[in-house]
Amino acid sequence: MILRSLSASAVLLLGACASSSIPDSNPSSLGGAGFRNYDQYEAEQKRRDALLETRREAAMRQEQMTEEQEIAAETLGALNISDEQVANAPAAAEGTQVAAAPSNPDISDEQNFDAVSSRESIESDAERLARNRQTYQVAAVEAVPENPGSTGPNIVAYALSTTNPVGTALYDRRGKFDEGKYRRACAEFGSADQAQIAFLEGGGPKRDRKGLDPDGDGFACFWNPTPFRSARGG
Repeated sequence: MILRSLSASAVLLLGACASSSIPDSNPSSLGGAGFRNYDQYEAEQKRRDALLETRREAAMRQEQMTEEQEIAAETLGALNISDEQVANAPAAAEGTQVAAAPSNPDISDEQNFDAVSSRESIESDAERLARNRQTYQVAAVEAVPENPGSTGPNIVAYALSTTNPVGTALYDRRGKFDEGKYRRACAEFGSADQAQIAFLEGGGPKRDRKGLDPDGDGFACFWNPTPFRSARGG
């Protein structure tokens, strides 16, 4: 009796299983959390991403505008310009008329094609060129006059007439060299050129009455003929 009851129960269970439907495992037919299928989920995700990107760009633009406003405020503050003056600037600009630049007859308009073409032609250019050729004169080349105020020795000519290096003794200078006396003598002149002129006027280079050339090279008080020689190319 017991075996018949168990058999009947097993038959009923198998019938129940056979009558129930098997769940569909196709993901496209499954609804997610609030979605009918996966395609709808992807579309919604893209919409969210686009919305977030739009909000992010708007925030960046707002931040940039804020920075520009702060910079403008600092600039206006440095220039002592009030917000009221800035607000009234467009209205003032509308009522302001820009004065035309005054014409200046002294300024040439030869670079303005319209201005030149309105008054000149090929014939007038040819006539003007002929007139310029008639009045053209070639100035004769004249020699540079000598300076009448310069009657002393020419140190340039003297420098070019020498070939010995500075410090090479060519002239006899007897007596003991006195450094102090030499510097005091040179200190009387404002430059080495002036000292060389005085040295040549006093009988140099053979004679040195003032002690300006103690080494006997013919050059007084640190005067150097090298720059003049170099200018000549020698």
